Amino acid sequence: MKVIEHIEKATSPLFSYEIIPPARGKSAQEIIDIVKQLQPFNPPYIDVTSHSAEAYYEETDSGTIKRRIRKKRPGTISICGIIQNRFKIDTVAHLLCRGFTREETEDALIELNFLGIQNVLAIRGDETNYKKPVQKDRSINSYASNLVTQLGDLKKAIYLDEILNPDPIDMCVGVGGYPEKHFEAPNLKTDIANLKKKVDAGAEYIVTQMFFDNDVYFGFVEKCRAAGITVPIIPGIKILDRVKQLTVIPKNFFVNLPDELVDEITSSPEHIKEIGKQWGLKQAEGLLNAGVKNIHFYVLNDAGTVTQIVKQLSQ
Repeated sequence: MKVIEHIEKATSPLFSYEIIPPARGKSAQEIIDIVKQLQPFNPPYIDVTSHSAEAYYEETDSGTIKRRIRKKRPGTISICGIIQNRFKIDTVAHLLCRGFTREETEDALIELNFLGIQNVLAIRGDETNYKKPVQKDRSINSYASNLVTQLGDLKKAIYLDEILNPDPIDMCVGVGGYPEKHFEAPNLKTDIANLKKKVDAGAEYIVTQMFFDNDVYFGFVEKCRAAGITVPIIPGIKILDRVKQLTVIPKNFFVNLPDELVDEITSSPEHIKEIGKQWGLKQAEGLLNAGVKNIHFYVLNDAGTVTQIVKQLSQ
């Protein structure tokens, strides 16, 4: 089932989750264990992130430095296949512009379609220290709106090369939104205008970057509606569980942490997990009380605290 169908048919709040593939060299068992933890809560869908290649520098036995190019976390399509077909949970595969050609994107859509996966999240992707060279006979999507357009073409059976009697690939397409604006945008107004381009290109829902103040989300939704964006805007929540996240999250994700939350953690760092849990629970309750239909939890590689919160919300 498509994400938008889950939302439209829901008679009670939906709790969806986002996980990351295991690091290169690790077993898929850790992902399977996470999904098993989430399975009792009947997740409508689970997102699986994607990562482009990066440059790494390693010292050789001779003392020289060698540059290597590799993906730190490969396996997005395979993991989606496991979740979709072994656990019978709808899966959302993340598709990136950066690091992937349009031809590779089309191939990925064909594979996902063969696996019975009906949902993708179209995002530009983070800047890395490696820019993949593009061959002359290949092309790229510079922005997420371009990627959404390509996905829309495939819904109409329009492929990059002319094919005789092609079948369409009908995917539900979601995109990302930034309640505190994308760090490259000059202001929130411009960022929302760019978001509308993605929706106008065919995106059916928006899932937000993590935020820690519900007023930020509600203000963002209000501005989006004023700009003519009518698709569902799903709030994304991350539960803090380590003190170092006080610096890592603002640095890497360009989001603000409320003074109240920071003060509470810095005064009692030994209670970080309980503080993070209670803050996330309060956020989720506030969103549900305001009529939000779907909350998206950034689980990544630890579902323990999130399942405790969802259990309380479901009582």
